[in-house]
Amino acid sequence: MESLWLFRARNLVSQRGFFYVGYPIWKRNLRKQVGSQGARISFIWFFFVFYFFFFLFFFHFFLPLSTFFYRWVRPPPLFLLLFITTALVAQKPVKPNAADVHQAIKKLNVLGSVLYVAAHPDDENQRLISYCANEKLYKVTYLSLTRGDGGQNLIGPELRELLGVLRTEELLMARSVDGGTQRFSRANDFGYSKTPEETLRIWDRDSVLSDVAWAMRTQQPDVVINRFYHGDKYSTHGHHTSSAMLSVEAFDMAGRKDIYPEQLQYVDAWQPQRIFFNTSWWFYGSREAFDKADKTNLYPLDLGVYLPLKGKSNNELAAEARSMHRCQGFGSMSSRGESTDWFEFIKGDRPAEKDPFAGINTTWTRVEGGEKIGNLLAEVDRNYRSDNPAASVPELLKAMQMIKVLPEGYWKRVKLAEIKEVIRGCLGLYLEATAAERTATPGDAVKLRLEAVNRSDMDVQLAAIMVSSHLFDTIMGVSLQNNRVFEMNQSVVLPQDASYTAPYWLNGQATLGMYSVPNQELRGLPETPRFLNVKWSLTVNGVPLEYTTDVAYKLEEPARGEVWQPFDVLPPVFVELDQTTYLLTERSIEVKVRVRAGKDNVSGKAMLISPAGWPNAIAVGGNAFSFKRKGEEQTFTFTLQANSGPDQVEIGAGAQIGNLVYTFRMIPIQYDHIPYQSVLQPATAKASRVDVRTTARNIGYYMGAGDEGPAALRLIGCKVTMLEDADLNAEQLRPYDAVVIGIRAYNTKEGLKFHQDQLMKYVENGGTLVTQYNNSFDLVVDNPAPFPMKMSRTRVTDETAEMRFLLPNHPVLNTPNKITAKDFEGWVQERGLYFPSEWDPQMQAPLSSNDPGENPADGALLVANYGKGHYVYTGLSFFRELPAGVPGAYRLFANLISLGKMP
Repeated sequence: MESLWLFRARNLVSQRGFFYVGYPIWKRNLRKQVGSQGARISFIWFFFVFYFFFFLFFFHFFLPLSTFFYRWVRPPPLFLLLFITTALVAQKPVKPNAADVHQAIKKLNVLGSVLYVAAHPDDENQRLISYCANEKLYKVTYLSLTRGDGGQNLIGPELRELLGVLRTEELLMARSVDGGTQRFSRANDFGYSKTPEETLRIWDRDSVLSDVAWAMRTQQPDVVINRFYHGDKYSTHGHHTSSAMLSVEAFDMAGRKDIYPEQLQYVDAWQPQRIFFNTSWWFYGSREAFDKADKTNLYPLDLGVYLPLKGKSNNELAAEARSMHRCQGFGSMSSRGESTDWFEFIKGDRPAEKDPFAGINTTWTRVEGGEKIGNLLAEVDRNYRSDNPAASVPELLKAMQMIKVLPEGYWKRVKLAEIKEVIRGCLGLYLEATAAERTATPGDAVKLRLEAVNRSDMDVQLAAIMVSSHLFDTIMGVSLQNNRVFEMNQSVVLPQDASYTAPYWLNGQATLGMYSVPNQELRGLPETPRFLNVKWSLTVNGVPLEYTTDVAYKLEEPARGEVWQPFDVLPPVFVELDQTTYLLTERSIEVKVRVRAGKDNVSGKAMLISPAGWPNAIAVGGNAFSFKRKGEEQTFTFTLQANSGPDQVEIGAGAQIGNLVYTFRMIPIQYDHIPYQSVLQPATAKASRVDVRTTARNIGYYMGAGDEGPAALRLIGCKVTMLEDADLNAEQLRPYDAVVIGIRAYNTKEGLKFHQDQLMKYVENGGTLVTQYNNSFDLVVDNPAPFPMKMSRTRVTDETAEMRFLLPNHPVLNTPNKITAKDFEGWVQERGLYFPSEWDPQMQAPLSSNDPGENPADGALLVANYGKGHYVYTGLSFFRELPAGVPGAYRLFANLISLGKMP
């Protein structure tokens, strides 16, 4: 049996770029593919010659359409996606109202660009983004260096890469509200960092810097605004300071052709005019201190303006955008009236007036030959009729033709994309492409429903339709009459090499600080471009126009009505292990592999992939599967013999179909505020050799924001009962050896304030209560502990920081497991967070730790006797360590829940 690392090595050469591999006959199968490809090439050449002469004859008689069709079939370069202002996610088609269209017309006459730079999702200033997009009508982009993978999650269990996907989608939804666009770098959010030195040591500094320069070159901002300061003047997150440092450095680099010259085959060098720091009273310590500060170098902006075409104040719109960051608990109340933000000038062309944007030419005169376009668009704006937007179309078509003949450049690309959407909005042109099913696999036939509706009196002709680079194309010649629905059903077959739908940055082998994205054109994009789309070729008053829509899926739900989801291309089969972590407490363990069909009529064999050097896993009762329908699943049991070797290894699941083995699981991310996400990840799990004992067997678990604690406790032999608010009664809790409160429960569960006295009574009567970390603000009770305790934001971010035993004889360090320094080896991301800073003497602190150069933090674990029972409060990151299979974390947690069952 091949080792797991070899599977991964082969993944890197997979054309699909995911965990798709050929198994024992991989090389032979590859030679077969090359041979069959040669046959296909001959076949393609035959049809190429045939169609060449056919179209030459055809276009001789249909010359007006030939020029148009030639332009239409040429696929745009991928780098053009970098300039498109709409989100790439397949959602319900946008239906702008007359006010939206009018604002878009006004925006056509503004050629200004702003780049806002920070480190994470939710760092951005939505008020400024909305102000720039909706008041100033600039093209504004938020560059978040990370996707927030290292944060916490208040609404579900997603952490690390899955959290990064969730937060990416939340950012896109925020931008859909405030009018901005979104970009990223390849930096991986590895967790809280206290210094920029640490951050830039873990990130690949030059790679992230090149990504910031890439963003400046692709977005061509006139003004760059950093959310954070670029030096040690203010104390903040290391990622925050690093984002500003790299932005200031890239400001001086982006305009130089000798720096990152490999980017210049796609974009031009670009020098922004000026760069600011978006300061506030917070950086000065208090409002009073800020009021007294010298503001000579500060530039104010009133962001609280009213937006008549939106019917809202800018602050109201920004609050809606910020409230999209639900997994971080950033729902915001709306406000109205004046609201001043301040901007500290850093370098560049200093404004002559107290306005960060003063003196920047944002008219069409900045483009050679553009002045007449600006005059025409101003006339369109003046003559716009909200009761008949289509009346503006003839002049808009004229402006579009004028833009097309301009020299190639950034604003030509941006404004061509914008004016096409404005024309579409004026026409009330609705274009929809939906699939009959939400998913398909390479080689499948996909049934499409295409719909086009022109809701105007303009002459609109549907000339041709093409699906994803000629999977299907046809010349239509259909007149789209006012409000008459054109509908067409068409089946297309996905090619065998169709790329799977999944986040592109998870494609390669990531490091602690970086994602691997070899393709320069993909870098920075918020999402992977969809494989299946429809290109609509139309003429409006005889002028050719092209629109591309991603294929989506929609369904009717009784409680929600019409629901839209992305259409995904996925593998024919998924595999999944029954646990994310296995504890090797015996010589052999039983592992279950679940196989699920991703298509109809699929059969093969389930596999358990052993670590290198271990004996082959033995299937109990066979491993063959045969599914008739998509969605069917079957679970197989394997016996894995543990070999001598490291205390932690990795095992994997696979499904062999013919000569190929599929080794990934599909993880859905489904929330009402973002589009449905299908994430492919390797079906692997940690197997840890652990000598762990527990005297507590019956555990009650009250879930907070979401963690995998219950599954971890079951691994060490505990019976776990999930508790609800109605169960939090001292008498009902009496049978439990221990009750565990999940992470951030006191931040997220309002019911706890009504049941806190019952929890304390449970402890007083002899129970053991283990409370995991909470944030220091937004607590639903004044104090979760039975004795005075002051919460703080103290944390130890270095996962290798020394753990000192202040009370080496304390029961939690000795019974039933003897805890030693070895138990704190192999921890991930951090030691812990939000440690209490002060506590009553009746609470004991057996452990101490700190990051390098800092004072000891002794509040990681607090234990108290209360009545007949035991109370524990811990900020140690068990919610990260237990799913990661860290042996010492299991041993220590077992001691915590066993306090009431000491021998």
